[in-house]
Amino acid sequence: MHFETKYKILLQKRYFDKGMSVLHYVRWMILFFGVSSLDPKTTISLGFGYIAVCYILGRAWYKYNWVEPEQEIGNRYDLFVKEMRTHVKKKKKV
Repeated sequence: MHFETKYKILLQKRYFDKGMSVLHYVRWMILFFGVSSLDPKTTISLGFGYIAVCYILGRAWYKYNWVEPEQEIGNRYDLFVKEMRTHVKKKKKV
């Protein structure tokens, strides 16, 4: 399998994973609905709808560039990144 094919497949997986991580709590609500109502047809329909919404939200997350601000939040609390940023700023001044 070529690298570009692997890239395209894993990019689709990344879209779904990002949407699923954003909508994590909805999954539990669907689960509790299924357990409490004992209606498998509606629960399965909700599950497939959840899968579709996860994928669409993940694509939108990357398309509208929400990934960079999300990463920056992590960077602002990462001690290594803070140290590197101050180190690079000192070098630029010299």
